[in-house]
Amino acid sequence: VPVTMDQCIVHCDAVRRGAPNVFVVGDMPFMSYQISDEDAVYNAGRFLKEADMDAIKLEGGTRVASQIKAIVEAGIVVIGHIGLTPQSSGALGGHKAQGRTSKDAAMVVEDALAVQKAGAQMLLVEAVPPEVAQYIADTLTIPVFSIGAGKECDGQLLIVSDLIGQFQAFTPKFVKKYCDVATIITDAMKAYCADVREGKFPEDSHCYHMKDGEKEKFLALMKK
Repeated sequence: VPVTMDQCIVHCDAVRRGAPNVFVVGDMPFMSYQISDEDAVYNAGRFLKEADMDAIKLEGGTRVASQIKAIVEAGIVVIGHIGLTPQSSGALGGHKAQGRTSKDAAMVVEDALAVQKAGAQMLLVEAVPPEVAQYIADTLTIPVFSIGAGKECDGQLLIVSDLIGQFQAFTPKFVKKYCDVATIITDAMKAYCADVREGKFPEDSHCYHMKDGEKEKFLALMKK
C-alpha cells in the first residue's frame, strides 16, 4: 500500500530496459486511480509515457468500472484484478479467499462482468474457489488468469519471489515453491562471513598482483 507512483515508474522502467521485447504490465498502486476517472487516466498514462508499459493492471470490480472505462477510452490496455485484492485487503477482512459462499461467489462474478463491460482486455482472479473461477472463465469473452483460483482459467500467475522461495515470512496456500532461494542465499552469506572472520577469504587466487619486479620499484618510489 505505501508504494508510490514514482516508485512504480522507476521499477517498471528498469524492467522494460531489461526486457525490451516482452509484454510488460504496470500495476497501479493504491490511491493512484480510486479518487477520480481523471486521476486514473493520468496515472495510467504515466506508465505508458514514462516506463513504456504495454498495459496497466488495477484492482477492483464494480467499484472501479468507471475508471476502467475511462482508461480504456484513453487508448490504454487494462487488466482487471478481482477476488482477493491485496491493496484493499483490510476491507475484505484480511488476506483470505473470496467467493466461498454462494452469495459471495455471485458478487465475484458480478465484479468480473463489470470489469469486462467496462472494456478491460484481460482479468486476473485471485484466491477464489476454482468452481467460481471456472464459471467466470466460461462466461467471459476476455482471457481470465488465475492466481490461486484453480487451473480452469486461460492462464496462471504466481509472484516470482514466492515460487522461488525468496520470501519466507508468509507463503499463501496457493503457492508452490519450486526452490528455496532464501535458504541458499542465507547459507551463502553465512559461509562468506565465516570465511572472512577466519581469514579464509580472500585467497591468493582472488587477488590482482603487481607485475614482476614492480613491487620493488613501488617500494623504492615510496621511500623518496
